[in-house]
Amino acid sequence: MANCVQNLGHFVGPQLKKLSGLEIQKKKLRNFPEEIKKGIGYALGFAQKGEMHPSAKPLKGLGSGVLEVVENAKSGTYRAVYTVQLGNEIYVLHTFQKKSKTGIATPKREIDLIKQRLILAKEYDKNR
Repeated sequence: MANCVQNLGHFVGPQLKKLSGLEIQKKKLRNFPEEIKKGIGYALGFAQKGEMHPSAKPLKGLGSGVLEVVENAKSGTYRAVYTVQLGNEIYVLHTFQKKSKTGIATPKREIDLIKQRLILAKEYDKNR
């Protein structure tokens, strides 16, 4: 499943939803530690099959269909946010390393960025 992260947008099979995302998200994922890429890739593989990975959780405040996967490594905590309810594609909205040491909440600036990208993904999907 790590290949679906490393080749984001190119890992499509007969019954799998296509992975889409901003180019910068692809680059960021490639630079994550190997165990993080594998974990996120595995979760995205579930989403491509129309299933929800056990560690995927709805991201509060963004409506249904926006999910977050949190992966931990020695180097820190990493998150991937994606949507599963737009057409026949999975849109990877944001990937990042959580740097705050206080609380588990996603920082406001990250939420704002995710909201902006969700709007763009909806517009893109609508115009296709």
